[in-house]
Amino acid sequence: MTDMNRRQAIGGLGALGLGAVGLASGSAKGAGLAGLSAHPGWDASAGRFVLTDLPYDPDALEPHIDGQTMRIHHERHHQAYVNGVNTALERLAEIRAGQTDPATLELWQRRLSFHAGGHINHALFWENMAPAGTGGEPSGALMNAIRRDFGSYEAFERFFRDTSAAVEGSGWGWLVHEPVSGKLMVVQMHNQQHSLFAGVTPLLGVDVWEHAYYLRYQNRRGDYLAEFMKVINWHEVSRRFEAVARS
Repeated sequence: MTDMNRRQAIGGLGALGLGAVGLASGSAKGAGLAGLSAHPGWDASAGRFVLTDLPYDPDALEPHIDGQTMRIHHERHHQAYVNGVNTALERLAEIRAGQTDPATLELWQRRLSFHAGGHINHALFWENMAPAGTGGEPSGALMNAIRRDFGSYEAFERFFRDTSAAVEGSGWGWLVHEPVSGKLMVVQMHNQQHSLFAGVTPLLGVDVWEHAYYLRYQNRRGDYLAEFMKVINWHEVSRRFEAVARS
C-alpha cells in the first residue's frame, strides 16, 4: 500500500468513521482524501497507530487556545484514541484468528469506529491550526469556491461557527468537499464518527468536545469558536482543497 493510498484511506476513516481493519492489514483502498501534510500516526513497521508530535509548540496558539488545554488535549485525549484503536484492532485480529468469542465482534467494531475516528480527526485538527498571523487567508480556488457556495467569506464563517456551536453534546464542525455536486458544505459530526455522509473529503474541522476549550472558555463555546477562526491554517486547508480538486 502506498503512502498516498494510506493517507487517503485514513482521511476517509477519520472523517467518516469507516472501519480500519483493512488499513492496518495493508489492504485498504483510498476511501477519502485527507491531504495530511505529515505522517498521520501510523507505524508501518510495528503495525500500530502512534501519537505524533504537534506541528508547533503547545503554547504557540496563545492567547486564542491556551497551552495547558493543548497539552492535555494532545497528550491525554488524543493518546487515549490511539490506545483505543490499537486495542480494537488487536481484539478484532483475535476474533479473525478464532481466539476470541465472535459474539464480541459488534462491540469491537463500534470501538474501532469511535477510536479510529478520534485519532484521525485529531491528526487533521492539529494541522488545521497555526500560530496567529502565520496561517494565511483563504484565496485562489478555495476562496472562489467559498464565494460560490456560501456567497461570501463572511457568510461562510458565520455558518461554520453557528453550525459548530449547535452540535448537540460532543462532536465536530467540518467544512467538507462533496464529490457528486462538487460543492463545499458545512456539516456536523456527533461524537467522533456519526452523522457525516459517505464520500465527503474533510477540509477544515473544529473540535467542539468540551475538553477542547473548557479550561479557558468554560461553557462559552461560541467564544472559543470565534478565537479558533484566528488560528486556522488556511495554507493547509487550501492544500487539501487543491488536492481533492485535482483528483
